[in-house]
Amino acid sequence: MSKKQGCIGMPEWRPAIGKLLRKLHLRSAVLCLGALACMALSFVATAQTYTFAVVPQFEQRKLFAIWKPIVDELQKRTGISLELVATLTIKEFERELEKGTFDFVYTNPYHILKVSTSQGYIPLVRDAAPLRGILVVRKDSPIRSPAELDGKTVAYPSPNAIGASLLMRADLARLYHAITLPLYVKTHSSVYLHVANGLAEAGGGVEKTLHEQDGAVRDSLRVLYTTRDMPSHPIAAHPRTPKAVQETLRRALQEMGSSAEGKALLAKVPMQQVVSASIEDYTAMRGWGLESLWVEE
Repeated sequence: MSKKQGCIGMPEWRPAIGKLLRKLHLRSAVLCLGALACMALSFVATAQTYTFAVVPQFEQRKLFAIWKPIVDELQKRTGISLELVATLTIKEFERELEKGTFDFVYTNPYHILKVSTSQGYIPLVRDAAPLRGILVVRKDSPIRSPAELDGKTVAYPSPNAIGASLLMRADLARLYHAITLPLYVKTHSSVYLHVANGLAEAGGGVEKTLHEQDGAVRDSLRVLYTTRDMPSHPIAAHPRTPKAVQETLRRALQEMGSSAEGKALLAKVPMQQVVSASIEDYTAMRGWGLESLWVEE
């Protein structure tokens, strides 16, 4: 075919090519708009702020010093906006937990069981090390057996703190026939200070919080009794939070537990080895007979 003959057929193809190009441009535009819409929806989802509440084991200033860097690191790793919430008392924390106010919580094992029917919080992670309640007295105290505390004043953080109070009072009554005069002082730190300063004959806490006290306070106390093991405090999610957000936080917490920087932050909780958690980890506690000692406030 000559150049002249090739040129004669070209005009017949131009409308078809133009039509095809217009279709391609339209399709590309639709795809771009769809992608932008998805991005917008994703932005709206991640822009939501979720509350992250922590049971007040420590006084507020210390609690924020421990947990704010952890929450900040979680935000950095996940892009999820989190607001750290700390109530002044365990009693206030329990009220809000019962109402399902918090999106994410770090709370005691029996709290999770207690609201499993009404709110259904989903455990995400916990420390692999078990939780044990301890009963402390002053190092120079003449008391050598928990049975000697019958009728004596014993400090507890709150009626329903699992290891420090609930299980402790159950063990004292059933194993040692000791009914104590409870003095509820709001936090574990206050328990240890009350005992150290002679304001209570003994006090209930947990091993993990005793290790977090100032050396002078810790060294002035003696552990009189230790409870049975129980699964550690979980970080749990309210079921209204998106599954994708729950799993993102679970993975981020486990990754933090595997990095030197993350371990250093979580050790202050203390949470030494982060493992996945589920409600089944805690169900055995239903048979411990603690319900009768739970105080509705």
